[in-house]
This record gives sequence, C-alpha cells and structure tokens, in this order.
Amino acid sequence: MTRGYDLAIVGGGTAGIIAAKTAGSLGARVVLVERGRTGGDCLWTGCVPSKSLIASARVARTVRTAGRFGVAAAEPQVDFAAVMAYVRRAIERIQPVDSPAALSEAGAEVVHGTAVFTGPDELEVDGRPLRFRHALIATGSTPALPPVPGLAEVAPLTSDTVWDLTELPGRLAVLGGGPIGCELGQAFARLGAEVTVIEAAGRLLPREEPPAGVALSAALTADGVRVLTSTTVTTAARHRGGVRLDLAGAGVLDVDRVLVATGRRPRTAGLGLDAAGVRLDERGCVVVDTKLRTGNHRIYAGGDVTGAPAFTHVAGMHGSIAATNALLAPVRRIDHDRIPWVTFTDPEIAHVGLTEDQARRRHGDAVRVRLLRYEHVDRAIVEDDTDGFTHVVLDTKGRVLGATVVAPRAGEMIAELTGLVARRGRLRDLTSVVHPYPAWSDGVWNAAVAESGDALHTPVMRRVTGALLRLRRAR
Repeated sequence: MTRGYDLAIVGGGTAGIIAAKTAGSLGARVVLVERGRTGGDCLWTGCVPSKSLIASARVARTVRTAGRFGVAAAEPQVDFAAVMAYVRRAIERIQPVDSPAALSEAGAEVVHGTAVFTGPDELEVDGRPLRFRHALIATGSTPALPPVPGLAEVAPLTSDTVWDLTELPGRLAVLGGGPIGCELGQAFARLGAEVTVIEAAGRLLPREEPPAGVALSAALTADGVRVLTSTTVTTAARHRGGVRLDLAGAGVLDVDRVLVATGRRPRTAGLGLDAAGVRLDERGCVVVDTKLRTGNHRIYAGGDVTGAPAFTHVAGMHGSIAATNALLAPVRRIDHDRIPWVTFTDPEIAHVGLTEDQARRRHGDAVRVRLLRYEHVDRAIVEDDTDGFTHVVLDTKGRVLGATVVAPRAGEMIAELTGLVARRGRLRDLTSVVHPYPAWSDGVWNAAVAESGDALHTPVMRRVTGALLRLRRAR
C-alpha cells in the first residue's frame, strides 16, 4: 500500500465496487479494502443466487401447471443438487465483473485485510497504516436473528447460509413475510418443499400497498405455501430430528429446517468509528446526510450500513454519489423517496415513491388513485395471468406521487413510472409515447389512457371540445 489516497473504501460490495470504479475513472488514487470476497451480498448470497433459484423454481411450476395451455402437465422431477449447481454457475459467470482484477483494471488498488479507523484521516489494514483525503464506509449488513428463545440453537438458515444446503428440506418454516422470506418461501415450495411462512404483521409485505400483500398471499397459497400472518414464534427447540416452533396462540409447528428472514443489521463492529468521528444511530447504522457525509466530512458511508433500503441498486447509487461528492464537490444528493424496488415473487411486486397512505398523510385527501386491473390487459389474458394490477397515486394536478405494479415483469414496468416520479410528471403524459402491443406494459399505458380520457370528460373540457366541433361543422 502507498500511504496516501484520494479515496479509501472499506468494503467490497456493490457500494464499494461502484465507488472504486467511479473514482478510478476520474483518475483518483483509490484503494478498496476487503477482508473477504469482493462482490458482496448481492453476488454471493443475495440477488444473483436468489434470482437463479427463483428461475429454476419457475420452470418447475411451469411443468406442474402446463395443462392449462394444452400441454401435458406432470409433477417435476427436481434434482436439488443440480439446482444448486445452476445457482453456482450463475454466480461464477457474473463474478469476474466484481473481481479484484476488474477493479484493478478500472484503476483501483485492492487490498485484502481488516480495516480499522485510527483517526479522522487514517486507518490501519491488519496493522499497516494508510492515510486518506476521503474515505467511504461500505461494509454492508448481515442477517439478524430475532430474540426467540432457542432459535440460535436449532441451526437456523439465513439468506447467507441457505446456499450451503445440499438437500431440499421436506418441511421448511420461513420466519418473516417480507421480500426475502416470500421470494425464498415461494421458490422452495415450487421445488417441492412443504413451506410455512410466518409473519408477525397482519399481512405479507407490510411496506407495500395492502392489495399487493393480499395478491401475494393468494399466489403463495396457490403454490402450496401455508401463510400465517399476525403470528409470532415464542420458542424454538430440537424435536425428533427436526425443529418444533411454538406459535403464540396457534399451537406448534414441526419442521425440518427454519429459514430466518426477519431483518438485517449493519456491519459496523470493530471498525474504530469512534476514533474517526463517525456517529451511529440507535440501530447501529452510520448516520449520514443527504450527500452521504458522516459527521466527519472526510468520511462518507453508503449502502446497507447507512440503514437505507437494502437493495443493490440503492447501494450502487450511493457508491456513485459518495465517490463524486468526495473527489469533486459535495453537490449530489440522494432521495430515497424516488427509488424503486421489486419483490421477485410470482407475481412480481414493484413499487416506487409514496404509498397511498403516505401520500394522504403528506398531501391530504385530495390525493387520487388510478387503478387498472390486468383482467383488461390483453397480454395478461393470452398468458392466462390476469390477477395483477397497476396502482398509481396522483396529486391534484395528476402528477405521479407513487406507484405499485403487481404482475409478471413488474420490475421492468416500474422503470417508466419511476421516471415520472423523479420528474414530477403526470400519468397522462405517457399517452403521447407509443407502446408496443401486446405487452405487459399495457397495464401502465392503459392506466395513463384512462387518466387522459377522464381529463377530456370534465365539464370544462366538454364545453371546449363541443365548441371546437361546432366551429368545424360551421365551416
């Protein structure tokens, strides 16, 4: 290591990698310190493996339900070892992009070791000193176990360790009905496991619009998942070679394995943040401003460690903003209200901006909702998948405050609505953009057409259009 860097990055996940590549492209002297593997949770235990597993599970479900399309259906013969081998191959294909070699080629020095801050402008890597003009903390987060007596003693799986499975669990309990729990629960059910999803809140996906949680609960149930909401686990214990869970007011549940998906905690222990003048909040997250600066303006933080929404694209944007603010000028800001996210279940559930409840609390009862159900979307009809909907929250001027799409390919469709949220655009503006037919995006476009049609049928517009027609007839 050289002793002085323009930017020192601690953590080689998405935020750190994007920051390193950004800094390298600017010609900065940048070093990235990683104690394990570069690539972070997204590559090794998050997005890449989970979406690969979901893809395999989707194929199994297609085989099982092919009869509705006039193709002979059958119970799929799932080779779980082969499924996990497919997951590993996907990781191996993507890994080179996040490798130390790729970072070095982009202009960043990569150092393996454990970083500890020793002052406001210095740190040590395994005892070796390193000075910096600016630094970025990008150490991510790790799954957290809920305080259930006995749970830690029953070898619970998490989103980090589930990829070590070599055999499909016969009976699987999933604690947590958020995105991770629902994605993995549905996938394991489609692969042949007997799955129970347990959620303490009154519905699945508590952060989403209520109808989205209802739709997903129906979809999981159709896949054979037992969904228990408003349910908590009080104790866990070994029982007859498996695990017995005591459910508050709901008896007991015997399973082979337990998968915990109830939350994450930031990785900040042992970083020496006190010496660096970096403050943590009550959750242990690094406190940052909208420019991602910590209390020590030499040091930035990005990604999960800040308590921001734990999504790869959020971490990537954080990395880009932090690097350019540190190296050039602190002018870029992050607005989490305009960041989309997707739960990659079937159907996919995509969201951006404010929910209806959030919008009413901020803007009052003048908020409107435009709802279009997919039973009226031709692509949904021809694919026999009409249970979805587009739900758009609008202000008094028809500008999009937030949106939720529940449908296949919702993750792609939300991008168009994200653009409107970011630009404070009106939903009916989409009617001037030609969309291909028949496509799943018709759900969004048809909602815009309906919005535009209503605008043309107001009393004022009816008088205007009537006057224009009479004038044309008079000629």
